[in-house]
Amino acid sequence: MKRFGILLIAAMLGLVLACGSQEAKAPAKPAAPPEKAEKAAPQAPLAQAARMEIHSFQSMTLTDQEFLTGRQEGKPVTLAGELRLPRPGTDRLPAVVLLHGSGGVGGYVLDWEQDLNAMGVATFVLDSFTTRGIVNTIYDQSQLGLLAMIIDAYRALDVLARHPRIDPTRIALMGFSRGGQAALYASLKRFQRLYGPAGQEFAAYIVFYPPCNTAFRDDENVADKPIRIFHGSADNYVPVAPCRAYVERLKAKGKNVQLNEYAGAGHVFDGREFKTPLKLERAQTPRRCELAEAENGVIVNVKTKQPFTWADPCVEYGPTVAYNEKATTEARRAVKDFVTATLKP
Repeated sequence: MKRFGILLIAAMLGLVLACGSQEAKAPAKPAAPPEKAEKAAPQAPLAQAARMEIHSFQSMTLTDQEFLTGRQEGKPVTLAGELRLPRPGTDRLPAVVLLHGSGGVGGYVLDWEQDLNAMGVATFVLDSFTTRGIVNTIYDQSQLGLLAMIIDAYRALDVLARHPRIDPTRIALMGFSRGGQAALYASLKRFQRLYGPAGQEFAAYIVFYPPCNTAFRDDENVADKPIRIFHGSADNYVPVAPCRAYVERLKAKGKNVQLNEYAGAGHVFDGREFKTPLKLERAQTPRRCELAEAENGVIVNVKTKQPFTWADPCVEYGPTVAYNEKATTEARRAVKDFVTATLKP
């Protein structure tokens, strides 16, 4: 944890990452050996990055309505990410930007960081909360618009594309839950035109258990890059059904998208810290909400036709997060194959 203590001090200066998720009670780097199922499907050893760098950059905070109406000026904020380079040298490396969920940067995000580094892929773990004064949004999602992290992702892409060790044509975006929603919809060409860096786009989108329950205008017009979604059939935080429907709409348009659905897996099924399922009694969940973008960028409840807020009657409480060993093993294998084929580390 020494590494994250140093980062937390830097965050006070507007330069750093959060120490870890409020959901996670266990240390971010568990010392326990891999589980039996993972031994049956060997993985690359945990990587010790050859170099770690902290990069700060400017982003801005917009409400969802401001984002959707294309506002170009918002509340400025200095964010930062931790770049880990898997090997020394001067060659250009592929990279993955990682977006955390509602709990902030937690152990499951850092597990993926290690896995990607072990494959020879650089990682950029982005913290969208700390310098905005947010600890987590689990109990109050209204603290930050759901689309704000898309701008953060685009700004991180711009930073990495200029780095001498990163290949700008091989940068993927990976997100989890709230961050997964941002990673998924960062693929929309409309949003890229509004906020993305000129002449630069992500090479792929890797999306874990995102909310797909909002229909945005022109949301079938996504980038001509592969999109892979990983979700559990037993997720009672953000159910998979809306993602199934969205994926079918995208496939009907000939888009390169695939949903990997794991039977019996719940939310944060890859989070080892949740081997004992945890019910978040006071956590907000939009699992019963069907939302859509209406005129002037207003998000409405489709059933009531009224503007959506987190006080909407469709918002419920008490979802569960739970680790699923089988789903995790299968997802790690699928991501490794996808990253190898797409980013060619």
